[in-house]
Amino acid sequence: MKLIHPSYFPNILTFSYIMHHPICWEVNDNYQKQTFRNRTYISNDRGKHILSIPIIHAGRANGRQKYKDVLIDNSYPWQRQHWRTLETAYRTSPFFEFYEDDIKPLYHQTYESLLDFNIKTIETIFECLQLEMPKEKTLAYEITPEDKDDFRFLISAKYTPQLNIEPYTQVFGDRHGFTPNLSILDLLFNLGPNSIAYLNHEFIATDND
Repeated sequence: MKLIHPSYFPNILTFSYIMHHPICWEVNDNYQKQTFRNRTYISNDRGKHILSIPIIHAGRANGRQKYKDVLIDNSYPWQRQHWRTLETAYRTSPFFEFYEDDIKPLYHQTYESLLDFNIKTIETIFECLQLEMPKEKTLAYEITPEDKDDFRFLISAKYTPQLNIEPYTQVFGDRHGFTPNLSILDLLFNLGPNSIAYLNHEFIATDND
């Protein structure tokens, strides 16, 4: 069983691990910056583009903040911005309209908890692909897990894996070339139900596997 953080529409590498292994969600760690907890990457007409969820910072006086206690800053219209960006980037992709009604509600319902929202984004992808969502969660934080493979490093935006993956057709691929390991949304909108076959065939190996 692999220990993995829930992230905002996980990148393809992370999703491939979630799909291919028994998973336990890490929900008892401290929040850290520069991670995929509140960001994901897509491709638009300008190339690789970040979507970042604003959060309410606890402040130094309150010490470290648990991931499960982090609140989304909804004073900023980030949901409207993210959805408009996704529409602009993927409206012409083969399967955007097919999944639009599944993804769009995530940007029209208000969420307070970042962790809850991230889990919902992953659950939505699993529903789109008709897969069973992993349910097990940690009960306490362990620095060195005794009975799980520690894959919590995948949450770091600074982690640069050794990718071995076959390019697939992307909306702006003719302009920017193939951009690997974007949000699972990129794969879903471009390959649709074939995403499963692609991930089964192109399971991404890393030097940490």
